[in-house]
Amino acid sequence: MRVRRALATAAVLPLALAAAACAPEEDSEGSTATDPAASSSASESADTCATDSLPVRTAGQLTVGTDSPAYEPWFKDNDPSNGEGFESAVAYAVAEQLGFSADQVEWVKVPFNKSYAPGPKDFDFDINQISINPKRAEAVDFSDGYYSASQAVIALKGTAGAEATSLEDLKGLRLGAQTGTTSLTAIRDVIQPEQDPAVYEDTNVAKAALQNDQVDAILADLPTAFYISAVEIPDSAIIGQFQPETGEQEEFGMLFEKGSALVPCVNEALAALEEDGTLDQLEQQWLSETVGVPELQ
Repeated sequence: MRVRRALATAAVLPLALAAAACAPEEDSEGSTATDPAASSSASESADTCATDSLPVRTAGQLTVGTDSPAYEPWFKDNDPSNGEGFESAVAYAVAEQLGFSADQVEWVKVPFNKSYAPGPKDFDFDINQISINPKRAEAVDFSDGYYSASQAVIALKGTAGAEATSLEDLKGLRLGAQTGTTSLTAIRDVIQPEQDPAVYEDTNVAKAALQNDQVDAILADLPTAFYISAVEIPDSAIIGQFQPETGEQEEFGMLFEKGSALVPCVNEALAALEEDGTLDQLEQQWLSETVGVPELQ
């Protein structure tokens, strides 16, 4: 799974067009001339994303939100500020592109459901495996995607949940997921089980329910599922993965207060990180590969 290359192309194209608009032309005397309006427009764009001009909440500081606990492999040791784990590393890479040093990044706790609720935010952006979707985008803004995800189903080995080989097989099972997540939406809209899914405040509670035989299987994004099955619940297994909702590729995006002028600058930063291979390198470093996980149809 990789962030779509269109990301970088879409971000670079306007810059290329701006550069073309500013290219010198030969006049009748053989001298060069530039379009003042085009030059002014390019200058304004550059100035808007200059570090000192960024529309951040606190001058000289980038305030980033995420939930607590902050789960691996997205964060490490429940400490977003250590730069370890995929999303922590991505946040610091974006901060660097924007001109902020690591000690200029301030983390704040934001419960998952509260992050995409309407209203003012106490962060510049939130990064917390938040799927980009139209309903959430009515109340908040999103960056371009920085990771493409699929949903995974986790069950204890030797149980009824572990025997499922298709989405149809999951319909008769007791399923659970964290509240407010795409995992929960996928259970309700894609699997459509015979009984209502169990809804948990966070992934820790969902994992405990699985171990206590309160549910037959739980759902999470694939990298989280890898960590759960390999480290946290060794007697569990990932029985399969699937794309939620319409079957289109799900993407995680950074979340902003509605109307934030910071979004274009973060998109430029993400495009640069995609272009130079940083996002791919961080994904390889922190997230597990998908090889061997069957697709549930």
